[in-house]
Amino acid sequence: MAKEHTYTATVTWTGNRSAGTTGVEAYTRHYDIACDGKPTIRGSADPAYMGDAGRHNPEDMLLASLSACHMLWYLHLCAVRKVVVKTYEDTARGTMRVNPDGSGEFTGVTLKPRVTIAPDSDLALAESLHEKANAMCFIARSVTFPVEHDAATALE
Repeated sequence: MAKEHTYTATVTWTGNRSAGTTGVEAYTRHYDIACDGKPTIRGSADPAYMGDAGRHNPEDMLLASLSACHMLWYLHLCAVRKVVVKTYEDTARGTMRVNPDGSGEFTGVTLKPRVTIAPDSDLALAESLHEKANAMCFIARSVTFPVEHDAATALE
């Protein structure tokens, strides 16, 4: 039988300037994300949608979730296959299409991990494990758009 995990998050709109949503200019897009026992994340909409550029928006967080999930699986796979990762940094890029009616969706994400491994680690194996990490990532498996990776791995 498959295991199940349940996650909870409370999102609270904090942008009421006292007039509520009496007009699109009457409120901010600020909100707080609270998960038990963790620091609060202060969010907003993307600046293109009247949001605050100094706060994370849902699009940022989706991209970061995909990147972090891939990284965590990659590090695990490297550890069990005796590939010693010394550094890991990913500059992920996502493309979102906005439809004429204002709706939209992500059409694709490319992860660009840059990894350094110990000199006695297997470079070919390290490079191949990105594909397995992509296949194992819970977040990548949950989205409807392709998640590609353009990894670069180097020996320390």
